Amino acid sequence: MSTMKFCRECNNILYPKEDRDQKILLYACRNCDHQEVAENNCVYRNEVHHSAGERTQVLQDVAADPTLPRTKAVICANCKHGEAVFFQATARGEEGMTLFFVCCNPNCGHRWRD
Repeated sequence: MSTMKFCRECNNILYPKEDRDQKILLYACRNCDHQEVAENNCVYRNEVHHSAGERTQVLQDVAADPTLPRTKAVICANCKHGEAVFFQATARGEEGMTLFFVCCNPNCGHRWRD
């Protein structure tokens, strides 16, 4: 990703601008008529990094979600509670959908997959 660019003519900031005719990205000065072709088409990149605690909190909050289906047909291996929320999602590094369970015991929050 590129850093902030400045005009060679007047030292003001250059802003991204598209040239629809040539289908290229330009950086243009709003003060003078200077323009330059962008060497990279990425204008902005937002990378979100989650800590392990944030991910755990999201899964524990899932148990309190009233829109998710619940089952009493499973027993939590961690606390022996007899109710869990379940949902389908893709597991990391695997193809297809996986059935995930989250224990509804607020003191447990154990998660497992089928």
